[in-house]
Amino acid sequence: MKTVAPFSHPFTMMAKPIGSCCNLTCTYCYYKGTAESRGQGTTLMTMSDTLLETFIRQYIEAQTVEDVLFTWHGGEPLMLSVPFFKKVLKLQQRYAQGHRIHNCLQTNGTLFTEEWCRFLVDNNFLVGISIDGPRHQHDAYRRNHAGATSFDKVMKGLEIINRYGVEWNALATVNHANVREPQEFYEFFRSIGCRFLQFTPVVERASHTSHFLPGTTEGGEVLPFSVKPDEWGQFLCEVFDQWVSKDVGSVFVQLFDATLANWVGVQPGVCAMGTDCGNASVIEVDGSVYACDHFSFPEFKLGNIQQQTITSMVYGERLRHFARQKTEALTPQCQECRFLFACHGECLRNRFVRDEHGHSGHNYLCRGYYRFFDYVSAAMNYMAGELRECRPPANIMKNTRYRSSTMMP
Repeated sequence: MKTVAPFSHPFTMMAKPIGSCCNLTCTYCYYKGTAESRGQGTTLMTMSDTLLETFIRQYIEAQTVEDVLFTWHGGEPLMLSVPFFKKVLKLQQRYAQGHRIHNCLQTNGTLFTEEWCRFLVDNNFLVGISIDGPRHQHDAYRRNHAGATSFDKVMKGLEIINRYGVEWNALATVNHANVREPQEFYEFFRSIGCRFLQFTPVVERASHTSHFLPGTTEGGEVLPFSVKPDEWGQFLCEVFDQWVSKDVGSVFVQLFDATLANWVGVQPGVCAMGTDCGNASVIEVDGSVYACDHFSFPEFKLGNIQQQTITSMVYGERLRHFARQKTEALTPQCQECRFLFACHGECLRNRFVRDEHGHSGHNYLCRGYYRFFDYVSAAMNYMAGELRECRPPANIMKNTRYRSSTMMP
């Protein structure tokens, strides 16, 4: 297969063909902040046929591996029609050029119909469903524009997709409403038959001039629905205790898999914990490309596919500069940390506090992660030893169900 750049690498690009339009208005939704910064409201928008075709063609052409992953995000992509995604499949087939095409779709789970389920099953879509735990945890922040709760609709959606056999992962946020109830949180996902669980800490800030601040920008106030570092560490430890005691090999928790991958020196499946950054860009409804979903602010815009190619943007200097910050901007405290190998400073979006030496750009959640890594180190050492004797490594960290490291609730 042709190599399009001498130092090319696999990458993913999350697509937002409906922009920020959504039938829910979750309190902690970071996308509202990035959309506002670009002057984009919540009015229904759909990527034009011309842009859609240009994106699909360029995205496939830019790939240097056989398997090409498309991740469809929002807003709420199920507000688009099934015929829209049938058009997507036709374009993918037209430009596949021998590549194997895979599709993921991230949804809040409230709009499933039998038509959608038949389509998703027939075309092998992996679906990520946003669920924040049992009713009182989920409904705390995930409501519609009229203030009505969404838990019952999500559970109805799960019943429909399970009946049709749709392949799904659960994607949860950990926030102020559920971070202090880790056991109830984890038991809920076991009770609904979830075998593939991703969860992400909510950390958002605001200032008097901005609804949400981009990561690495100092100042602002951490918003009340966010997690605190010590709470995050305690949450991880308690969920790990439940998982390791009864679910290793049967329930796959992405953060634990990523930790174990780092323990054995394998690149993890979640970008926040990896050594590298800049391999998970995003394309907006108007064709604009940004370095990362959480950095879809004007200052991180790479260009637009109407004027530049995806290849030129993902291998260009602007994205390389952004990517280098993952390593080059580590604080002295990070560089001295015995667990640097386990998180690599985590995500740039959380690096907005000062370290113990007074240097800026330290990770807000550092104390929680350190507590977790210290707590699980003995178990990780044991599991890493077991994995090193396996050829190939056990699927605990190489699970193909995690097709995307960028799917977010």
